[in-house]
Amino acid sequence: MNVVAYGGGVNSTSMLIGMHRKGIPVDLVLFADPGAEQPRTYAYLPIMDDWLVRHGMPAIQTVYYTDKNGDRLTLEQECLRSGTLPAIAYGYRKCSLKHKIQPQEKFCNNYPPCREVWARGEKVFKYIGYDVGEMQRKENAREHDEADAKYTKVYALMDWGWTREDCIAAILQEGLPLPGKSSCFFCPSMKKREIRTLYHQNRELYDRAIAIEDGARPNLTSVRGLGRDWAWRDFVEADRNQTAMCWMFPEDDLPCNCHDGG
Repeated sequence: MNVVAYGGGVNSTSMLIGMHRKGIPVDLVLFADPGAEQPRTYAYLPIMDDWLVRHGMPAIQTVYYTDKNGDRLTLEQECLRSGTLPAIAYGYRKCSLKHKIQPQEKFCNNYPPCREVWARGEKVFKYIGYDVGEMQRKENAREHDEADAKYTKVYALMDWGWTREDCIAAILQEGLPLPGKSSCFFCPSMKKREIRTLYHQNRELYDRAIAIEDGARPNLTSVRGLGRDWAWRDFVEADRNQTAMCWMFPEDDLPCNCHDGG
């Protein structure tokens, strides 16, 4: 039983292409939707769905987090209700675990083909799209992977020796457009140029991000805003007034760990 964790980005898209080329069966493709992806990711899903179906592969199954009453709870709703920022702003991966990994595992726990595999005392193979340049992410997950009684994690792109450039080439060779970077529109790991683009090209989403930041502001102690040690609102205002200083907004943005394999 081969399950693919599809993130809607370059890596996981190219991994599906590679699996088709290499004749590796794909039994289930899961996309965990936190309800806050960039519009480009939602726009790419039907494109990839069409490619999968045309190549005899299963369509994408979208899953999402639900509360104890069975009602959907998006990451944006959660932040607004609790007056907090996404967990990654504080240095934790809770938002990824809750809104990405948990919905996928919940679906599989109730998916008969997966249950049949576990009933036989076997493991489900879960394919994760990390390329060879992301070895540290695999190493960080090693202890958890080795202790997992239900899944065998397969880092196919690494096994194939595919770089990011190889992933891009595979997508273009299929005649597909390149997917954009997968992330929430209020992700604390967004770079300053991405925040500027959001502000200028999708003011509605920018305003919703600022609403999360403003709502959390009274409760912040260890961080100042969505930029961790600086606030998006302050950055955009300073940027508009051309008063942003390099010491105030450093370039060393942390890599985003809130998606599973692009």
